[in-house]
Amino acid sequence: MDNTLNRLRQHQSATPSRWREEAEKRKANKEWLRYSQNIAMRMLDKMDADGITQKQLAERMGCSQQYVSKILKGCENLSLETMAKIECTLGITVMQCELAD
Repeated sequence: MDNTLNRLRQHQSATPSRWREEAEKRKANKEWLRYSQNIAMRMLDKMDADGITQKQLAERMGCSQQYVSKILKGCENLSLETMAKIECTLGITVMQCELAD
């Protein structure tokens, strides 16, 4: 038994797992995460249809490819400015609201 425990300890990570913190964060933010994931799926569908890469999208939006990658993971809390850039760049609707003239 001691031998098994020693082997397990040898393979354990030096840093504690953060899975609980991440799960609690997802639970606390589930409302806007749902929107973020929906936007990411719309973006991916349009990018596939138009043959656009993350790098090309980033150049068109004026941001880094790394930021586009974060958005496409569906866990980014997007600003209105970023959502507008997505809409204008890809020609899709991600926000449903009526603008007064």
